Amino acid sequence: MRGHCILSHGFESGPDATKVTALADVAARLGFTCERPDYTDLDARRDVSALGDVGARVQRLRERILAAGGPVVLAGSSLGAWISGRVSLEFDIKALFLMAPPVRLDTQFPLDAARVPTSIVHGWADELIPARDVVDWAQDRRATLLLVDDTHRLTRHVDASAQAFASLLQGL
Repeated sequence: MRGHCILSHGFESGPDATKVTALADVAARLGFTCERPDYTDLDARRDVSALGDVGARVQRLRERILAAGGPVVLAGSSLGAWISGRVSLEFDIKALFLMAPPVRLDTQFPLDAARVPTSIVHGWADELIPARDVVDWAQDRRATLLLVDDTHRLTRHVDASAQAFASLLQGL
């Protein structure tokens, strides 16, 4: 085993979402084990605007990292990217892969993450998170950044996201 990938979906998505599934396929092909925690029960609370379910997501991800017991790569989309970054500060994470990361979940909770190899995919036309904010965040960390002509869901760039993830994993 080369390592273990934990792939966190975004708000109102799921563990079988197209992007997360594409990343899981890449990880398996490259000899990594992976898992996709299910946060849909937390989405049902519809309390993300008040950060009500964020703490529960963070705790769930912490538990998955502890259970993994080996080298871990965290990946996430949107809210899944934010919790992956936040939790990476608490563990020895090998790398981060962030899609459409909310660099400011709100004014109180800016995105922070471990200084590990980081790759980001973000849409120029993201209607929720301005591309400029992500560029600035990535520049400060010297992260690999792929900006694509897409919206927040990155639906037209699933393959490009999977290729970027493969590149990150192959570089470890």
